[in-house]
Amino acid sequence: MKQTIIGFGVLALFLIAAAFLLPWRNVNWGKISFIPAELISVTGEAKSQQKNQIASFTAGVNIFNDKKEVAVDEVNKKINELIDSVKKFGIPTEDIKTQNMSVYQQQDPMMPGQKRPTTQGQWVVNNSIEITLRDADKAQELADLLNSSGANNVYGPNFRMDDTNKIENTLFDGAMKDARKKAELIAKASGRKLGKVMSVSEGSGGSNIYPMYDMKAAVEPGSATVSKSLNVSFELE
Repeated sequence: MKQTIIGFGVLALFLIAAAFLLPWRNVNWGKISFIPAELISVTGEAKSQQKNQIASFTAGVNIFNDKKEVAVDEVNKKINELIDSVKKFGIPTEDIKTQNMSVYQQQDPMMPGQKRPTTQGQWVVNNSIEITLRDADKAQELADLLNSSGANNVYGPNFRMDDTNKIENTLFDGAMKDARKKAELIAKASGRKLGKVMSVSEGSGGSNIYPMYDMKAAVEPGSATVSKSLNVSFELE
């Protein structure tokens, strides 16, 4: 036992002496480096064709009159009648929103050398509402109603999806499968094998809306292409 302890002591003294006496600076330790994994990066995409569900319209009333009160009263009357007819059509109150209202008086053009117009122009009053129709199949019916109403400015329909985010979320799996398929083809062409996924990031996605019209100005909701893309990096083996 004593010999063992003595042996360890001698070894420790030898190592301490070597640490101070040996020329460590002249020793070539070589170079330690980490080789990064070889990667292949691709973009996977998935698309879905969806019918547009929502149509929006803007309907407005413009009135010109010499008297401000008369113009305001007439606009209010026509807008209220318009709102009543839209509600009877089936549009709920929360989907009817006042978009713009203005009251101003026109100014007659100034003559050369004139400091201010000698007469005031007519009063111009306008008001408009935005209407959201959540059954796009009825867009033609609502368009006919608005065009036959007291509104003298009608814009629309503008079609869109109800909620593209929900549809986009269902496309993640398809986008990943598409990315893997592309990466496998590239790996095979280079004589390699595809390894594990190293990174994933979401690419740009969205929807493209295509409303359709015929020669008789009939309105069809059309469709929207909803897409999702993923940027994926795989390890090459």
